[in-house]
This record gives sequence, structure tokens and C-alpha cells, in this order.
Amino acid sequence: MLITEYRLDLVAQALRAILPLEHPADTSLRYFFQAERVGSNERALIAETVFGILRHRLLLEHACTTPALATNKATPRRMALAFLVRFGGYNVRELAPVLKATEADWLGQVKGIKPDGLPLSVQAELPDWIIEKLRVQRSDDEIRILGLSLQNPAPLDLRVNTLKANRDELLHGLAAEGVQAVATPWSPLGIRVTGKPALNKSPLFLGGRFEVQDEGSQLLSLLLAPKRNDMVVDFCAGAGGKTLMLGAMMNSQGRLYAWDVSEKRLANLKPRLARSGLSNVQPQLIAHENDSKIKRLAGKIDRVLVDAPCSGLGTLRRNPDLKFRQSAQSVDDLTRKQAAILLAASKLPKAGGRLVYATCSLLHEENQAIVEVFLSQHPEFILVPAGEALAQQKVALEMGDYLQLLPQLHGTDGFFAAVMERKG
Repeated sequence: MLITEYRLDLVAQALRAILPLEHPADTSLRYFFQAERVGSNERALIAETVFGILRHRLLLEHACTTPALATNKATPRRMALAFLVRFGGYNVRELAPVLKATEADWLGQVKGIKPDGLPLSVQAELPDWIIEKLRVQRSDDEIRILGLSLQNPAPLDLRVNTLKANRDELLHGLAAEGVQAVATPWSPLGIRVTGKPALNKSPLFLGGRFEVQDEGSQLLSLLLAPKRNDMVVDFCAGAGGKTLMLGAMMNSQGRLYAWDVSEKRLANLKPRLARSGLSNVQPQLIAHENDSKIKRLAGKIDRVLVDAPCSGLGTLRRNPDLKFRQSAQSVDDLTRKQAAILLAASKLPKAGGRLVYATCSLLHEENQAIVEVFLSQHPEFILVPAGEALAQQKVALEMGDYLQLLPQLHGTDGFFAAVMERKG
């Protein structure tokens, strides 16, 4: 797309509105589009550039502020220009009509920046506080590789609703609509789509034959392995992506409680539930992890999934702003909440019942550390190796005691899960 002064100014305005990062970037961008009359072509350019800048912000700030390259601040305009030249596929000559006198020479130097020798935080595009936390389990080379993988946009994954279709049928149906797609490598219910087609208008989507769901998220539900007539709790259901998969795995039988403390998130589940054709799901608002609804079901539940509130750092391909919106202090606060939620949820399973604790975090303290402390204090639970639990579901994915999915290894978002069972 031709970069005009008007388009460059729109990108700078959007970036100026979003960069305080007081709200999620996608929310702020939606508000910006509502306030400005922007054409569809410009919207696409703005969204791609803004999220690209968030992915590569630390290198772009380096390019804008390093004395050898520039003397100015990292203004939204300069960040946008640096992104377009470094990552957006534009050359300096194409941008010449919108450049000021000194910007052409500077952008030529930006193009030539070598990552070698730059701080690890800039190479990995991860703030220093995240680097320090990752060093608990990973070498600097491993952190660099992980950081590079998180700079790439995530693929678009779908999950087949097995109440209404099987995977081969859906692949054929998508192909008939001109959508390029293949089966995912791990989840037997997953489909990976090429590009970003407008699937929300597809008759297959409107008819409830699939939902958008990352393959890693699908594997979490497979770890829970609910049976048809089980009583199941999705403890932190959110908008219900995993709830819908669990309900389909149960063939819409038994009883499936979808709990969350957010009325808004549960409201977002309702249209998805209506499309799905499920009749065994009971969405319920809870006040907190010790709500009376929870106490009434203590010791009666076959399967409990705790997809705990977390830093979300495993989803940086989709939400690159999270690495700047979270902090060491917010993670400390989250770990206390995670431990409290896991403790409350652990009262639900009956003897022989299964409890899965999961996050979309990459940090040891939100993952293994929470589970290890819990197991040390609750000998009535045993750890089921995640690799064994996956094999039981015919998922040929090598794992040890815990599920740890990483984008550079598995092509999914970063997920962690531990499978526990109450002794019979």
C-alpha cells in the first residue's frame, strides 16, 4: 500500500492513543477506529503497523534513540517509519515523498542494524524483568529463540464442533468456501487456516460447525478427558472456548458448569453456546473462588479444569502489549490468586476425580512452582504425567510430567498444564 502523509499521520495518531497502554491494545484500537472515520484499507495498515511496533518496540526504540543513529526521541512518527523500513517491507525510496530532510539517511541506518551485540532484551523483544524471570529455567540462547518466536504473528486455528461435523467434512467445507486450511499436527480436532479470512461470516461458522481456538488450548481440554455422563467444572470459563470443547467431548451429556467472576465474559459465551448446539452447559456467575456454589459441589465432581488468570505471556504473538502492561509486581499478585483458586478448586473432585491446572504463562512461578507447593501440602492428590494423559487421548506429543507448549517447538501459544488426580 502506498504510504501517504495522511496514512502515516493516522498510524502515528493511533500509536499515540495506544502507547500509554492503560487498556489492552486491541480495545484502544477499536475505540480509535470508532472515533475516527477511517477506510478499510487504512484500518488494515494501522492495525498491522501498530501491532508490529508493539512486537518490535524495544528494537525500534533503540533505533530511534541511539546516538549513532538518531538524536530525536522515539516519537510515534519515527517508530512508524522505522517499523515500515525494518519490518514492513518498504524501502527508503518508496517512503521518500513523506520523509523530512534528515530522515532518509537515518532510515538507511535503521535498515542496517545488526541484532548481534544488542542487549538480550532487545534481541528477544522482552523487557528486562521478564528476561530475569525466564532465566530461572532457561539459558540466554533459549530465551533469545523463544523471544524471536513470540515476535511472529500467531496462526489462525479452528476447532471442529464434533456435535455437528468431523474434521474431514469441515476441511472440505472450508475448501468449498475458498479457505485454505490443513489439519493441525497435535490436536485431532484442530484445523490451521492460511491467512486471515473473514470466517465470522462463513455459513459453517454461523451454523456452529467450528470455533476459533488455538491448538494449544485444545490440548488442555484433551488433558481433562471428560466422559459422557460426568459432572465437570470449568472453573475460570471466561468466554467459554474450552467449555464448548468439553461439552462436545461429553456429547452434550452429563453436566458441565461454566464458572467465572465476570458477568461480561459469561455473556460472551451465550451466542457461542447457542451456535454450538450444546444442552449440558450451565454458565454461572460466582463472586469469588470461595462462592457458596462451589462449596455445595465439594467432593462431587469428576473433572475440574482451572485455566487460571495469569500474565498471559504465552500469548505475546497475539497480544504483544502484555509484556509492557504486566510487571514483576502484577505477577506476584497473580501467583497469590492462582494458589487460592487452585486450593478452592481442589475441594471439588471426588475420589478418583481429575484436576487440571493450566495457564498461558511462560513463567516458572505461575506454573510448576504453584503446582509443586500445592502437591506438597495436599498429599491426597497425585501428579499424572502429562505425556501419559496425552497418550491416553491418542495425541502423539512427547511430554514429561507437565505439559509445556512453546511456539518455537509446537507452533502453538505458550501453555502450561499439570494433571492431578485425587486418590481413590
